[in-house]
Amino acid sequence: MKFVCIALIVFFSTYSQAQSRFDKVQITPHQITDHTYMLEGSGGNIGLYIGQNEVLIIDSQFAPLSDKIKAAIQRISDKPLKWLVNTHWHGDHTGGNANLSTEGLTIVGHKNVLHRLSHENKRMGQTVPPAPEAARTDVAFNDELTLNVSGYNVMIQHVENAHTDGDAFVLFVDDNVLHMGDCFFKGRFPFIDLSSNGSVEGYLKAVEVAMMMVNDETVIIPGHGALAGKKDLMDYHTMLTTVIERMKEAMKTTDILSDISTEEIVKGYEEWGRGFINSKRMVETLFKGLE
Repeated sequence: MKFVCIALIVFFSTYSQAQSRFDKVQITPHQITDHTYMLEGSGGNIGLYIGQNEVLIIDSQFAPLSDKIKAAIQRISDKPLKWLVNTHWHGDHTGGNANLSTEGLTIVGHKNVLHRLSHENKRMGQTVPPAPEAARTDVAFNDELTLNVSGYNVMIQHVENAHTDGDAFVLFVDDNVLHMGDCFFKGRFPFIDLSSNGSVEGYLKAVEVAMMMVNDETVIIPGHGALAGKKDLMDYHTMLTTVIERMKEAMKTTDILSDISTEEIVKGYEEWGRGFINSKRMVETLFKGLE
């Protein structure tokens, strides 16, 4: 009985801390065009398209934020939520899926997103249980998909083994807005989830695919960070190619990570390590992903 009481205390304490973590989070809308927005809160940036008769949302952040997210959308439009597109399976992008599904919307994602949400996964050494059925993908695609939202075409394209094995870009063609999910962290080192079949070379290739999809007027919604443009993406590509080439050169002389200087690999890009992935973790990812 004593053990049960202690376990309950720990559970409710942990739950309370998880809830309070989001108490002060505000969902901030950033209007891009007459029809498109980015919603900033906690977790992956949300994309929003307001159609004539319905609303499409990209990613859902964390479950405790769902009411705030819905309230923020309702302040922009009273149209019903019809579509939810997931750029990949991670919880800061899909955590609110089940809550938003009560609106009667259709959840769309790559087939590997459905697979990962339906099964137990390992992420950064931790076990992630399957998502509830209501949070899982209703429409799963292989390579690409076009959604008709009130007569407006939204293009969704899979990029292979980049951030994960289920990444997708979402392009609002007529508005020239591209949501890249976590294949783009503006001004920060990326998180390349090797445990979800992400890869260093695949991540770089995904960025190069995006470079072919944008022009000087394109607005890019990154997975994390402020709204961006082509120059930001080009800078990101330069950073990636530089640190990757440096790591490849270093690995020609040693196969031991501790022999490789973090400072030399990230030289000139130290400030990019201020986010979730610091310089040390970036170098570790490069080493593991290229060995």
